[in-house]
Amino acid sequence: MGTIVKLNTIHEYNMAVGVETLHPLVSVVDFSTLKSLKHGRKNFGFYCIFLKQLKCGELSYGRSTYDYQEGTLVFVAPGQVAGVDDDKETLNPQGWALLFHPDLLRGTSLGRKMKDYSFFSYEANEALHMSERERQIILNCYLEIQEELERAIDKHSKSIIASTIELLLNHCQRFYDRQFITRESLNKDILVRFENLLSDYFESDQPQTVGLPSVQYAADKLHLSANYFGDLIKKETGKSAQESIQLFVIEKAKERLYDENKTVSEVAYELGFKYPHHLSRLFKKVVGVSPNEYRA
Repeated sequence: MGTIVKLNTIHEYNMAVGVETLHPLVSVVDFSTLKSLKHGRKNFGFYCIFLKQLKCGELSYGRSTYDYQEGTLVFVAPGQVAGVDDDKETLNPQGWALLFHPDLLRGTSLGRKMKDYSFFSYEANEALHMSERERQIILNCYLEIQEELERAIDKHSKSIIASTIELLLNHCQRFYDRQFITRESLNKDILVRFENLLSDYFESDQPQTVGLPSVQYAADKLHLSANYFGDLIKKETGKSAQESIQLFVIEKAKERLYDENKTVSEVAYELGFKYPHHLSRLFKKVVGVSPNEYRA
């Protein structure tokens, strides 16, 4: 395992690949202008959106690796590690990178919305695969930002660049929605596996030893990032992953309340609730009556 290079600033990245810094907080890099691109894993102190235009082997991202297909977008948030760890270099590379520092977003509408773009926390194997038309839309945003960077910086620069990045991210949100739909059969398979996972969990003694299953637990078992899993469940069912787990738990509670030899407290502990009143509160919220009223 090679060393991980920490890049805190946009200028450090530009220096590493050999391009001029036009703005301290944002950069657009056209890889086709470089003779070569040295491989290595980097810990980024800023946001990166990589657009690959040629298949170029595996990229490691966090704990995962996957094949970069042509027209793939990968999103990296500050603090994440990405790159290829083989000490080689790509000659005549193709593709683009958009880099922007969180400081660019301070005081902008985009700064307030960044947490909504959950795809920055997806795993690499959940990258965005685009059609040619979608790729052109994204490329146009890159070119627009690049054109703005080539002008002299003035009082309008920041808001124009931030709004173009926001437009780009809104397009990406739309394309991810399309990807969820086009992968519907795959998603249905994940829903079935999710339901089986919950069934197995409540048939075991895990609720008593571990407690209620979390969204992170389910995502890990299904080999998905929690954010991607949550977005997928929401698109497929209209409910959040947390709500889906709660509804499953309430159905289990209803089944067990039919056994009149068990108290409500016993049912609550069996299902993994730390305190019986937590079950009562959730039951009332979902069903509209308390467990005792339901039983009666």
